[in-house]
Amino acid sequence: MRIGELSRRSGVPVPTIKYYVREGLLPPGRLTSPNQALYDDGHERRLRLIRALLDVGGLPLSAIADVLAAVDDPAQPVHKVLGVAAKRIGPAEGDEEGPEMLDAREDVAALVERRGWRVEPDCAAGRSLAGVLAALHRAGHGGFVELLDLYADAAEPVARADLDYVGRRVAREDLVESVVVGTVLGEAMFAALRRLAHVDASARTYPDEGARG
Repeated sequence: MRIGELSRRSGVPVPTIKYYVREGLLPPGRLTSPNQALYDDGHERRLRLIRALLDVGGLPLSAIADVLAAVDDPAQPVHKVLGVAAKRIGPAEGDEEGPEMLDAREDVAALVERRGWRVEPDCAAGRSLAGVLAALHRAGHGGFVELLDLYADAAEPVARADLDYVGRRVAREDLVESVVVGTVLGEAMFAALRRLAHVDASARTYPDEGARG
């Protein structure tokens, strides 16, 4: 297909497609003349993945480039691809030190040991969690640390479900793409479900508040 049809099928404007090609996010089409190129279903699939990571996952293009580079590297183990995707999402790691951050790092290390998780507490996700706990403490909500195991109880079956979905993929391309989608877009889905559950829990806990308003 030509770039105009690729644009129509993917919903991505032609100038944006050309920009993605220039930036290395999308492989170039097969040249049929100096000014014409043909694209295939793989280009359409890659465009949809880019837009999903950008629009739903909220990743900047620089992060998407890192993730796609890992996806496209056949030497990368799937676990490593998952690590690259996980590193590029979630709250930014703060540079602030101080007693709150030191305590938060200890809380994260204790959680990892308590749960028997095979992960380094100082990995990107662990540092993000420590940053969140430190911010909560500074905001006067340090007691949130008491909920860590409840959150972990909810997170573990979700993580297993993500990997079960990934495990049903056979081709490596499908496998690594599923890892990325499950990590990035699954994060967005879980957050949205949590917000929906919050609204429901609030309505059940404070059923008369709306009637007074």
